[in-house]
Parts: sequence; structure tokens; C-alpha cells
Amino acid sequence: MELKDLPKCPVETTLCMIGEKWKIIIIRELLTGTKRFGELKKAVSGITQKVLTTNLRKMEDDGLVMRKVYAQVPPRVEYTLTDVGYSLAPVLDAMASWGTDYRTFLKLLEKRKI
Repeated sequence: MELKDLPKCPVETTLCMIGEKWKIIIIRELLTGTKRFGELKKAVSGITQKVLTTNLRKMEDDGLVMRKVYAQVPPRVEYTLTDVGYSLAPVLDAMASWGTDYRTFLKLLEKRKI
């Protein structure tokens, strides 16, 4: 993506980069380190091979993910977050914190209904 194509609002820019469901989950998995394609496919339950491939290619184009291909048979491909990709860790941490707080809120609501 080019600078001229990005929205002026920084929140919208972030959503352009990670706003799709699968991208967040892929980033979550790669925050723990480099993964092979098969490892990612297993870790991201419910994703198809085509959708994983499409998302990884887009994230590579956007500078979030690095792809390394090893010349061997069978071919081995590894994916790693770039520094820009790793810089999303606080965003995911904030999302996890909010999700935990929201679950607590819903539990309190359920108790009040009983």
C-alpha cells in the first residue's frame, strides 16, 4: 500500500492493515516467533489454506510479515513478523485486555439476572 492510498485518520489506517479477522489471529500467532505455513494453518483454527495464503501475501505486501523460502525438497517456507509487525503487540495486548474486561462485565450482568 502506498502512503497516498491510506486514509487520513490513523485509526482507519490501522484498520486497513489489521481490520480483517484472520490478520489479527495470524499476527497473534507470529508474535511468539517464526512459524512455517503448516504451523500457522494448525494454529489458526477454521482458516482455509487459500485464505491463509491470501492474508499472508497481503501482510507481506504491507510490510507486516517477512517470508523466507528455503531451496529444498519439499520446499520450506517460514513467516516472521517484521519490526512493523511486532510493533502491533501493544495493540493486540490492548485488545486482549479489553476482551477480558468485557467478559467480566458480561458475567456480572448474568449474575444480576439470576
